[in-house]
Order: sequence, then C-alpha cells, then structure tokens
Amino acid sequence: MATTTAAQQRALAKQEYNAFLAGCPSRQLLDRISDKWVALVLAALGSDGPHRRGECAGEPRAMRYSELSRRLVGVSQKMLTQTLRALERDGLLTRTVTPTVPVTVTYELTDLGLSLHEVVRNVKCWAETHMDEVHLHREAYDKREEA
Repeated sequence: MATTTAAQQRALAKQEYNAFLAGCPSRQLLDRISDKWVALVLAALGSDGPHRRGECAGEPRAMRYSELSRRLVGVSQKMLTQTLRALERDGLLTRTVTPTVPVTVTYELTDLGLSLHEVVRNVKCWAETHMDEVHLHREAYDKREEA
C-alpha cells in the first residue's frame, strides 16, 4: 500500500474543493471573509482616507491599530483585535512591531491579502454606489407585502 505525503494529500484535497459541499474547508474561509469587520479591515488597509461617494480609489498601505480603530467607526477594541489576529493567522496581513516608546504596531496586507483586497474594495464600492437603489427596492417590496 502506497503512502502519500502531506503535500500530496493537500494537492488531492485542493482538487476537490467545492464550497457548495458542506464539508469543504473553503467554507470556513468564505465565512471569514464575509464577516463585516474582516471586509472593512481589508478595505481600510487598502485606502488612504475617506472618498466621495462612488469613488473607490486608494492605494494599499500599512496602518497603525489606532488608525484602523478610528476608520472603523463602531468596532470594539476586542472585535478589532480578534479580526486582526484572524487575518494574520490566515496570512492576509502582517503585524509589525517597532520597538519605539511607546511601541508602534502596524498592519499591512500580504500578497495574499492584496489579492483579496481588490475584490472586497469593489464590493464595498458597489454597496455604497447602489444603496439608494436598494432602499427603493426594499420600500417597494415592503409595500407589496403590506397589501
């Protein structure tokens, strides 16, 4: 009986990834990246500040924890910390500690994170651009349901 190496096992599993199947590990990744705070952190690390409606420009750049916290209005310290740790664990961002007084910690997208950043930024931009239209559809639907 032939044994397979860990690399061979991963290659076989990769051929079978199908997020429509309940046991597929890619579902865990989809759960992670569809989280509101994950998407907003990925988008925030890829922008250089607020833009006018419909503008989705911005170059990815490193940010300090406090800067991320200010950008993501409403995120708790605990949730931001958990989100950043999860993204670091998944290889989507790096955490760099600089021994200054006080210590400086910055977060930056990895190549893997950058490949996802563009997708997330486009979804964020789409949501901001089409929100008025979605509101109109919701109102029309609610009126039909009330009748």
